[in-house]
Amino acid sequence: MLGGLFSFHNNWKETENTYIEIPLPLKCTSLNFREFQLAQAMLFAIEEINNSSDLLPGISLGYKIYDTCGYNARSVKVALALLNDYENVSAPSKDCVTPAQVQAIMGEASSSPSTAIATVIGPFFIPMISHFATCACLSDKSKYPSFLRTIPSDYYQSRALAQLVKYFGWTWVGAVRTNDDYGNSGMATFIESAQHLGICLEYSISFYRTDPSDKIQKIINIMKGSTSKVIVAFLSQADMDVIIHEFSSHNLTGYQWVGSEAWIFDFQTAARDTNHILDGAIGLSIPKAHVIGIKEFILNVKPLFSLNNDLFTEFWEALFSCKFKQSNSAELQRQCTGLEDLTGVENTFTDMSLMPIFNNMYKGVYAVAHALHNILSCNQTCSSNVQLDPFTILQQIKDIYFKTKEGDEVYFNENGDPAAKYEIINWQRRDNDPVEFVVVGLYDASLPTDKQMDVQLKSIIWAQNSQKIPVSVCSEKCPPGTRKVLQKGKPICCYDCVRCAEGEINNITDSVTCVRCPLEFWSNENRDDCIRKETEFLSYKEIMGALLTGASLSGTCMTLVVAVIFVKYRKTPLVRANNSELSFLLLFSLKLCFLCSLTFIGKPSEWSCMLRHTAFGITFVLCISCVLGKTIVVLMAFKATLPGRNVMKWFGPTQQRLSVLGFTLVQVIICGLWLTIAPPFPSTNFEGYNDKIILECSLGSTVGFWAVLGYIGLLGMLCFICAFLARKLPDNFNEAKFITFSMLIFSAVWITFIPAYVSSPGKFSVAVEIFAILASSFGLLICIFIPKCYVMLIKPEKNTKRNMMGK
Repeated sequence: MLGGLFSFHNNWKETENTYIEIPLPLKCTSLNFREFQLAQAMLFAIEEINNSSDLLPGISLGYKIYDTCGYNARSVKVALALLNDYENVSAPSKDCVTPAQVQAIMGEASSSPSTAIATVIGPFFIPMISHFATCACLSDKSKYPSFLRTIPSDYYQSRALAQLVKYFGWTWVGAVRTNDDYGNSGMATFIESAQHLGICLEYSISFYRTDPSDKIQKIINIMKGSTSKVIVAFLSQADMDVIIHEFSSHNLTGYQWVGSEAWIFDFQTAARDTNHILDGAIGLSIPKAHVIGIKEFILNVKPLFSLNNDLFTEFWEALFSCKFKQSNSAELQRQCTGLEDLTGVENTFTDMSLMPIFNNMYKGVYAVAHALHNILSCNQTCSSNVQLDPFTILQQIKDIYFKTKEGDEVYFNENGDPAAKYEIINWQRRDNDPVEFVVVGLYDASLPTDKQMDVQLKSIIWAQNSQKIPVSVCSEKCPPGTRKVLQKGKPICCYDCVRCAEGEINNITDSVTCVRCPLEFWSNENRDDCIRKETEFLSYKEIMGALLTGASLSGTCMTLVVAVIFVKYRKTPLVRANNSELSFLLLFSLKLCFLCSLTFIGKPSEWSCMLRHTAFGITFVLCISCVLGKTIVVLMAFKATLPGRNVMKWFGPTQQRLSVLGFTLVQVIICGLWLTIAPPFPSTNFEGYNDKIILECSLGSTVGFWAVLGYIGLLGMLCFICAFLARKLPDNFNEAKFITFSMLIFSAVWITFIPAYVSSPGKFSVAVEIFAILASSFGLLICIFIPKCYVMLIKPEKNTKRNMMGK
């Protein structure tokens, strides 16, 4: 239906409804009740405006209506006729003083005819307002500068459909569209939006209802052989009827249909779906609307009867299946009287399900009226001196803003489109009752992205009367612990799930990659999560740590016992003969050696790492220095017994103390440099074990560590040489023999320590170092002091000066 609005300057305001002849110069094959309803909706708005004292006072709107029969060529032809055929326009009053001129064109309902007309009239800037043409292409003002509409663009509908599909988790869908501007443009936007949302199309096919049957059959075979269970249908109502017929013929049911506004809320489509092909369909529709008085106006066709024109005759005969004049054919039909009652009639004409579209037509007519009202500076009256031109009217319509009597806001954006709002419709059929179009959600493109869609999931009934959301995916989601590997030659939604490699994890569903576990973590058997590795260090709580701790404390206690014995027997010849001062200093250093081993046990910390090696190095040097001092004293004492020798004056108590202090000071300097330049620090060792972390003390400076050990070894070797030289001195109780034996043990322990330390993994290397410290400490304690304690406690008769001097 294509209508033109004309303005007439009157000297008076007409108060009675005026109906003007609606010529149909182009005969269509049949009368379309839907188009007739839309014509009535336009007439209702015009009559309401003409009877209003607030809008366009003193001005009456006229009109002329054409039925384009749905053909593009006819649409362009009648649009041109509408613009040029001024002299044949009927005026509402003979008192009109201004020639009738088209101010705007109302229509078309379809996108393809609208693009054809808008292309032709665009250069003349004649406003064209469509109530149902939704193609996003019409928003291009460079091509269609004078086109506006009161229905949202498919740009928003297509994006909303893609979001709806994504909302329900469907990533593998099929698509079918009408092969015209409406279907092709709408589906192109849908596919673009779907790709951004990770939705794949198994197929995207187009057809037109006039296509050959073999082409339509191929399309049905494609849809029938698909694996996707969801079909997005961007179809006109007429093309949807073809699909329903073909699916019914092949008994294809159980698909979840997602529809555009062209058919999703159409009662005729629902009535033709006798095989329940579309049960559970979901889609977008224009929000419900109610225009007061429009239903009564549309159904009130009596005034047409008074005009006695051919349109009323054709309409009345089609409506009541009767004839005013019987033809000569053998088929006889009931005689029309013109007085038939519409009350009991139930058909397309009496169906008011297109009320939202009627409302769009109503708002379009009022938009033109408000624009004219502003241009003519109407208040109590309108100016008759204003020259109307199409461009001025177009600009005024673009900038218009008003509210209808129902409170609906009417305005256009920069593309000539209204605000995009949709209701989410669900087809629900219970038993054999008619389909009920249930509103299960809303979509408002003006809101933030995360709030645009509001869906009531619990209210939806799906295909085959199911309460559960259908599943339509090419591949099931990959669980945690796996990654997606695309199937060659297929869309990105088709993939295989491959387990993550060892040492890699993925705790995200449907991830395309696996990542290495952080070094402090390790994956569990399912590789769906990272769990912390077990940390390993020599602990007091484990058996080995407890045993070494016990040995350390035992050595400390033994040293204290020996010290007590020596204190008790400090005045005896045995203690005095063995340099009691160095003996007590040696016992003190041995006690420190036993205790420093405890710093190696437990979780490494910054202070424990620096303390364990330096304390060990200094105390051991102190211990060896004392032993060395005792050995030198033995040698010097023997040399002093020879005639003419007085060497003890060179190695008296003062020199002994200074020698111990000097030897120890060297080690203190080495340790000080080590701690200053590159001190030991706690570290984590991830090598060697995949399932555990070794907590250890890093040496910091390897040179420092080996310098400490090397210096201990140097003093130990010097001590061993001196003790070895003094081993056969002719004393009854030759201490040099015991020192020699203790240094043999010391050397054996630390020589075997080096390869054992290097080769031992993790906490065992620490245990080896502790063992070496304890073994060498016990060796010194037992070899040097236990024989003396034995004499003092068990053989006191030998603890005499005479016995000490021997021969």
